Amino acid sequence: MAAILQFAIPIALIIVALVLVFGLVNMMRGKNPNRSQTLMRWRIIVQFVAILLVMLALYMMQ
Repeated sequence: MAAILQFAIPIALIIVALVLVFGLVNMMRGKNPNRSQTLMRWRIIVQFVAILLVMLALYMMQ
């Protein structure tokens, strides 16, 4: 399980960063505001999953 978390946490963080960047770029270009809102909502969901993975890794290290 620890080996899975070693790969899952960086991947989750990269996905959070990518969704954030896509949302900000879409917002700065002035394109569809609904898409920006959708991307920011997805960022919150992915960020929650990333935090859960980090918490699980910390719990398993005890």
